[in-house]
Amino acid sequence: MNQKKYNWILYLISITILITLVVQVYWNYKNYLLNKQNFTNAVQISLDNALENYYADLAESNQLTFVNVKSDTFNLKNTHSQKSADSIFINLQNEYKTKFNKNVKGYTQILDSANGFTFLDSSKKITRVKVVRGKQASDSIKLLKNITSIYVSIQNDTLDFSKLNSLITKEFQRKNFNIPFALKYFKNDSLFNTYNQKIVTSKYLTTTPKTRFLKGNKKLELAYPNAIKIILKQSSLGILLSLLLSIAIISSLFYLLKIIKHQKQLAEVKNDLISNITHEFKTPISTISVALESIKDFNVIDDKEKTKNYLEISSHQLTKLHIMVEKLLETATLNSENLNLMKEEVNISNLLQIIVDKHRMQIRNKTINYNSPKKEILAKVDTFHFENSINNVIDNAIKYGEGEISVELTQHKKIFEILISDNGTTLTNAHKDKIFEQFYRVPKGNTHDIKGFGIGLYYTKKIIEKHKGSIHLDLKNKLTIFKISLPIG
Repeated sequence: MNQKKYNWILYLISITILITLVVQVYWNYKNYLLNKQNFTNAVQISLDNALENYYADLAESNQLTFVNVKSDTFNLKNTHSQKSADSIFINLQNEYKTKFNKNVKGYTQILDSANGFTFLDSSKKITRVKVVRGKQASDSIKLLKNITSIYVSIQNDTLDFSKLNSLITKEFQRKNFNIPFALKYFKNDSLFNTYNQKIVTSKYLTTTPKTRFLKGNKKLELAYPNAIKIILKQSSLGILLSLLLSIAIISSLFYLLKIIKHQKQLAEVKNDLISNITHEFKTPISTISVALESIKDFNVIDDKEKTKNYLEISSHQLTKLHIMVEKLLETATLNSENLNLMKEEVNISNLLQIIVDKHRMQIRNKTINYNSPKKEILAKVDTFHFENSINNVIDNAIKYGEGEISVELTQHKKIFEILISDNGTTLTNAHKDKIFEQFYRVPKGNTHDIKGFGIGLYYTKKIIEKHKGSIHLDLKNKLTIFKISLPIG
């Protein structure tokens, strides 16, 4: 896959993710607004129901019932009362006649909270009146015989906030709304009474009841908070499903992008590996071909010295080819169960000393320092693979280090550590976590000044892990430090 196609796929996936996020955010926002409207409507209905119940209770408690009792059960001083009733009736009849042009046939007068009397012009008699309060009492009177009654309901001109608050709270609890509220009562556009007004802030919402009981010159206003928790709770299922869907889509797209990127890297590694193998194999093959051709065509077969030199060159190149093939074959078996480690107890200090001495003999323009504790460190390792692993790391330090390489051995309780450091500047944090990958080499355009397959550090990491250890790379203080930790047992 070329870079242009990869970029187009990256743009397409990014746009898809962006559109998915925008759609989900918009959908959740619309769902939030809908639930907010439902919440507002529920508060409105709760207020209306509370007012309906308030006025229904008020009508029942303020209902007065006038019960007419037979005149023979009512003893008044007839002379005085009759004259008084006649004079009241005459004045009332004259006033009513003047205003409405109708005759008055009688009237009822309340003497106190429980008693009164009725005067009828037709009989010129006074009948006792019993005053009963409340709907329940009046309903019980209906069960009595020979009782005639008149019902009057009196409406208060003010609101009792203590009763109204209780009704509103019950309505809110019935809808699972645990929210504070405040009330304002207006008469003729003037504020007449308030409740809990100190809690109101600029973020509070307001609503007015839609009831027929409040007259045109009166208004009740309910203030309540924008209960985001309640609204979000109502939207929680939709938000959760939307979130899971978004995570699933975005995760799938990122996974797809990761696979595409990995395939692209594999293609690049494959091309790089083929180029390196071709170059690495071409040199010894060409050298062997030249040596054999010289022996064949230039009659050096009789010159034993030259023949010996050519054969040694060919043998050396064949050994080099054999080593490279073995490395590739070993790498192929690292991830399988076919690689069995033959562990034995080894003096790690002496083994490292031998490895360092061998490398010192092979280099001239660089130095290797080795520090180890005086006490011997014995551990069970596969000597062959362990030595190859350490050789790979030291080879890497020699190749990329600029002058001085340091090897240090330390012991910490049940583990021992090997620090191999150099002052090279080739590695950066961008390549820090990739250098242990199979066939990975630090890119330098289309060229690699230092030859190799990119399997040395990969091999080392796998061998160390099979020993139940770990290897890490630290880049600090202008040093490249490989830290190898292995158990002693």
